[in-house]
Amino acid sequence: LNFKAKGMNIVEVTSAEHRREFTELPKRLYKGDPYWVSPLDKVAEAVFDPAGNIAFRHGVATRWILVDDGGAVIGRVAAFIDEIRSKANRQPTGGLGFFEVIESEEAAFILFNTARKWLTERGMKAMDGPINFGENDNFWGLLVEGFTHPGFGMPYHKRYYRKFFEDYGFRTYFEQYSYHKDITSVEVFPERFMKIAEWITRRPGYTFRHFEYRHRDKFVADMVEIYNTTWAVFKEDFTPLDPDMLRNTLKEARAFIDDELIWYAYHNDRPVAVFVIFPDLNQIIRHFNGRLTPWNMIRFAWYRLTHKMTRVRALVAGVIPAYQNSGIESAIFLQLFHVFRRKRYYKELELSWVGDFNPKMIGIYEALGAQKAKTHMTFRYLIDDRLPFRMYKEEMAENLAERQAKQGG
Repeated sequence: LNFKAKGMNIVEVTSAEHRREFTELPKRLYKGDPYWVSPLDKVAEAVFDPAGNIAFRHGVATRWILVDDGGAVIGRVAAFIDEIRSKANRQPTGGLGFFEVIESEEAAFILFNTARKWLTERGMKAMDGPINFGENDNFWGLLVEGFTHPGFGMPYHKRYYRKFFEDYGFRTYFEQYSYHKDITSVEVFPERFMKIAEWITRRPGYTFRHFEYRHRDKFVADMVEIYNTTWAVFKEDFTPLDPDMLRNTLKEARAFIDDELIWYAYHNDRPVAVFVIFPDLNQIIRHFNGRLTPWNMIRFAWYRLTHKMTRVRALVAGVIPAYQNSGIESAIFLQLFHVFRRKRYYKELELSWVGDFNPKMIGIYEALGAQKAKTHMTFRYLIDDRLPFRMYKEEMAENLAERQAKQGG
């Protein structure tokens, strides 16, 4: 897509034709890239469906396409406000996402300006991006290192996007790391991990169970309890996990999840830890160009039955605070060790993502022998430039100090 700027027009997405153009642009931009995988059209479109995205219960979103004077679509962007996330920040903060553009700084800045103006008109003082209007396991962060195969839900971008963000004035809010682990070796996980795991599993009161779809209501309730207990302490901008959202996610993923890759730890029947891994659906949908036609559904079933998904991605890990540093994570990996030994078609584990503000989890992944393979960035732009900029980990430290000071007082 060669482009010489003579004129550009920003168009709000309001029609079926606009929606089609919004979806089709990345397919043209990345044509020929051996690593890019088109998300399923309906998955990306569902983000902007008030009937399907629960973020609309407490937020608003809109999106635009950028058209040149010849009528060609050359860029797209979305902006949104999640009131819960916004209020958790020290200033009202909105989001920018689904950014794609040709290699033109002028075009990129028009898209940024459009999102900023929309957010400013609604009282926002800062803009984070590129992020999702929803949970952070999908469409979150800008890929800046590790331009290899993306795991399902992890964004893949043009290399030149980073310069556009930084030149516009975005600054790094936090970095997100993806670790890769070869799981074909005999050991899989280090010996000391296995020893700790065996010791934990022998302790009275500890039990471990993998997810079973037929009992999904119980496992949904257990995950909600673990997640909300764990992250309410850890995250200042914590948003409680919505059971309906989780049920919907499991329903949509039913066709490809492996029950034995989702493990729970219990102590005296209380859920205390969870580790969620999904097979990498990208290894199948890369053949579909975003379209789940009847023929592609037949192909999907064949690819799944013949174990074409050889990679898996760890999506969620949580241990409630009272059980952290107890070795319980090792015990869950022991359960996974046995699964990987039986299901030899799984070759690679991607642990993504972990933020630079979470050194404990980074330490666990590195102790497992996993290698950092990709880096994504979440940027922040201060619409009100009088405000002080803080990286997320700096905000966490300040918030912790404030809470301790209040407790001490």
